[in-house]
Amino acid sequence: MAGDYPDDLRYTTSDEWVRREGDEMVSGITSFAAEQLGDVVYLQLPESGNHYDAGQTYGEIESVKAVSDLYFPLAGTVAAANADLDQNPGLVNEEPYGLGWMLRFRPDNPGDYDSLLSAQDYEQSTKDRH
Repeated sequence: MAGDYPDDLRYTTSDEWVRREGDEMVSGITSFAAEQLGDVVYLQLPESGNHYDAGQTYGEIESVKAVSDLYFPLAGTVAAANADLDQNPGLVNEEPYGLGWMLRFRPDNPGDYDSLLSAQDYEQSTKDRH
C-alpha cells in the first residue's frame, strides 16, 4: 500500500479510485480528496443506465467547506450508485475505499483501466499539489 492508497486500485488525477470487479468497475473518491473536502454532507449521484465519457462530470459532492464536481474515471455506463450515501454521506470520509464507494459501472473499454495511475503514481501526484 502506497501511503493511504491501496495497491489493488487505480487512480485518476481528479482524485477518483477504480477497482475492477469482474465485468464491472467500482469507483469513489480517494482519502486525499475526502480529507481536502472535509465532512461530506450531500452527494448528487447519477441514475443507472446513464453513459459518461472519461473525465465527464457525473454528479456533485458537497462538504462543510465546498461543493465539488465528481468526474467519471473511464468511459462507461452506470450500473448502480451507492444509495446508502443518501442517508449517510459521511461514509465517504469514514471508508472512502469501502462502504463510501459511489459508482458501479460497466466500462466501454475494460483495457482503459490499465491507463489509470498506480497507487505510487497517484501518491506522487498528491505530493506535487501540496
